[in-house]
Formats: sequence, C-alpha cells, structure tokens
Amino acid sequence: MDTFTNFSGIVAPLDYANVDTDAIIPKQYMKSVNKLGLGKYLFDEWRYEDIGEPGMDCEGRPRRADFVLNLPEYTHAKVLLARENFGCGSSREHAVWALADFGIKVIVAPSFGDIFFANCTRNGILPVRLASEEIEQLFRLIKEHPGISASVNLSQQIFAAEENDSYRFELPGRAKQLLLHGGDEIGMTLSLSTQIDNYERSRAYREPWMF
Repeated sequence: MDTFTNFSGIVAPLDYANVDTDAIIPKQYMKSVNKLGLGKYLFDEWRYEDIGEPGMDCEGRPRRADFVLNLPEYTHAKVLLARENFGCGSSREHAVWALADFGIKVIVAPSFGDIFFANCTRNGILPVRLASEEIEQLFRLIKEHPGISASVNLSQQIFAAEENDSYRFELPGRAKQLLLHGGDEIGMTLSLSTQIDNYERSRAYREPWMF
C-alpha cells in the first residue's frame, strides 16, 4: 500500500445518504479475491443500464448519462463527497477495493459504516468525517463550480477545497499511522518485533513457570 501524506484531486459529489456496500459493489462480484480489476464495476447498477457480470467488458456497456461518475468532469475524480452513513450494510472489503481500483483516494462524509471506515484505512483510502453543515457547504460549492479540486494534508488533518475555507478532521491514531506509513496492522506489529522479543525474554525470566 502506498504512503498517504499530501494529496489533491477532483471532487465528485455523490448526493446520496446511506449508500450501502451492495450499491458500491454488487454481490455478483464477490467471488473475486483480487483487489485489482473491480474499479470498472464500481456502483455498477448506478453507472450502467444493463446487468453486469464478472469478467464483462465494460467499455461497450450502456451508461446512465445522469450518474455523477459518468459525467466528463468527474470520470477521473479522486475525491468522493457523500452524505451520512456512507458504506453501511455488509462488511465486504470488496467495496473498498472497487473504490481504490477506480482511483478514489479520499471519501468525505458526515459519517461512515464502522467496518467500511476501518477497511478504507487498511487499503489506502482516507475517510474524512466532517460536520453535516460543512458537507452542505461543500455540496453547494461544487454545484457552483463543477470539477473543482480539493487537497488533503494528512499530517495536519486538514481538508480544503478550492476557493473555500479549510476544514480540520479527526482520525484515530492507528488509522492515521497506517495511511502515513502505507502499511497494515500486521506490518505495524512486525515493526515492533525487537520490543516484542525483549518483552518475551524479560517475562520468561520473571515468570519461568509460564514457559
């Protein structure tokens, strides 16, 4: 997983609340255990007019002209702006894999499904929680200026859109470290192997009956 520090990209406004993981990646694509290749099926039932199947060539599929990620100004969006409870529903990690493979690096919403939030930070996507009134300001800004970019400074935990004030967001320390260092929980644990070994040796000395 790549490290995440400073980032900027076009913001796509997905003006829906309670977007569940089945909408993000439908159930027929759950057979794959490969993180790559799912981006073309992201929001499959919203992006396309036909029914998608695994292995399908999506280039020629009929697209819904009014879906935000099909609009020319948002086809290369890297930031997704959404409403409350984004990523609710099942715990499928495929939803995050599809977003990442499409190119989404940041999702901004008032709230997220708990498991989805954790899956994002483990797969290189930054979930930014902002107050509902701040989200509303951003939706208005994007409506007035379609195709604007936003920037993120993860170290300082600042999100800013063009021609707009910056917003500070909170992020759990472990999640922040995973993104900053581009690792996962296993990697973080292994990085402490010397300390773990020292602890185990000292414990064996203090409590030999345990060993």
